[in-house]
Amino acid sequence: MQIPSRFRHLMLSLFVMFNLGFESPDQRVDRQNDLVSQAEMSLSKAIAFYHSIAIEGGYVYHYSLDLKEKWGEGKTDDFTIEVQAPGTPAVGESFLRAFKVTGKQEYLNAAKDAAYALIKGQNELGGWEHKIYFNRPLGTMVSFDDNQTQGAISFLMALDQEIDDTKLDSSIAKALEMMVRSQLDHGGWPHRYPEQHNYHDFATFNDQGINDCIRVMLEASKYYDDTAFEQSLHKAGRFLILSQLPPPQPGWAQQYNAYLQPAWARSFEPPSVCPQVTLHNINTLLDLFEFSNERIYLEPIHDALRWLRESQLPNGKWGRFLEIGTNKPLYYDRDRIRVNSLEELSLERRTGYGYEIDIANNLMSTKSRFDRVFHSALTTSEDDQVGSHAVDYLQLEEHVKEIIASLDQHGRWIASNDKFRAETPGERWNGQYRTEDRISSALFNKNIATLCQFLESNKN
Repeated sequence: MQIPSRFRHLMLSLFVMFNLGFESPDQRVDRQNDLVSQAEMSLSKAIAFYHSIAIEGGYVYHYSLDLKEKWGEGKTDDFTIEVQAPGTPAVGESFLRAFKVTGKQEYLNAAKDAAYALIKGQNELGGWEHKIYFNRPLGTMVSFDDNQTQGAISFLMALDQEIDDTKLDSSIAKALEMMVRSQLDHGGWPHRYPEQHNYHDFATFNDQGINDCIRVMLEASKYYDDTAFEQSLHKAGRFLILSQLPPPQPGWAQQYNAYLQPAWARSFEPPSVCPQVTLHNINTLLDLFEFSNERIYLEPIHDALRWLRESQLPNGKWGRFLEIGTNKPLYYDRDRIRVNSLEELSLERRTGYGYEIDIANNLMSTKSRFDRVFHSALTTSEDDQVGSHAVDYLQLEEHVKEIIASLDQHGRWIASNDKFRAETPGERWNGQYRTEDRISSALFNKNIATLCQFLESNKN
């Protein structure tokens, strides 16, 4: 018989409090201090190693253990870094967070090196493309795909709060001016800038493009006194409200043409209503409400949440694309070839793209967030909170111990049996994979975040 989750949590809370009772206060302090010391040493060793493999201060996604092979979006080289996470801005953010927690100058220096790599790769328009090629001329296009330009700006602005650097100031001013200039008249942002005369000109929510642009404007409004950012947010908020589709499918599409109609992007991305996009937009609406306290941003959410709950597939997942009018999942191979099920897709599309997604946990947390904002926090007894915090801290401790133990003598965390695309230069990927141990920027960022969280929780 399965025990209900609330009872499992209560049992775990009682177990934690009972076992902690066997430790004297002095023993507990000694144990925590020892683990803090180990976490600090691991942080230092890991950051020293990762800083040592920088390319002009920047980073890619993966490295072979001998550092001879490098990968970003595909195989890369010793003259190229990635702007998209988990590349240079994300690694820079890890260094910066470690500096904020410990105050160690070497961590700040590593963050500055990452920032200078981005500044070196910033193009004349004020933004970034997917990669920075140090052995080629700068690009002539700004990409808002996958948090590329937005992530770079966010990191540079965060670093700007810690140091005074005219080069950094100039880069941020140029980037933010571009963000305002590139915003479309109706309030969204395109996939790419300047005009490409194709679907890249459409207002694009795919991969959280517009959501990340709004986040940058929220951060800029917090950091800098310029009414242009608040005006930009007002335009963007209006666009979010206007682009919500009508009942009975009150969600959002991945991209919209100039007439605010759902539109084709790539040949396997049809006009449709998109659950994942809708979930991201609900959270952005909540961000805008918390920034402005304008209740208009809460009004679209009730219907959108209801539609999301009703759109779950029998297998517990959601279709990435739901047909307008029928709410049925859509499956498209390349060249706009529609098939009837996931199984009928080519291997390359079936394994290389998420046509069915699991958003259950994110939907639950978003609904909880909406309830907290709209109705106030859920009531919990003080005793339950104490038990919950004890459980959370114990789980954090155990995770930190695992992270410390998995750091090797060189200061590396190894992604064991990492599975990735087996690509042949000049040929379209055929759905095949390689598996081997690699050094991973994503794993580095994740472990640094956990160590920093632990050290923050142990500050007096």
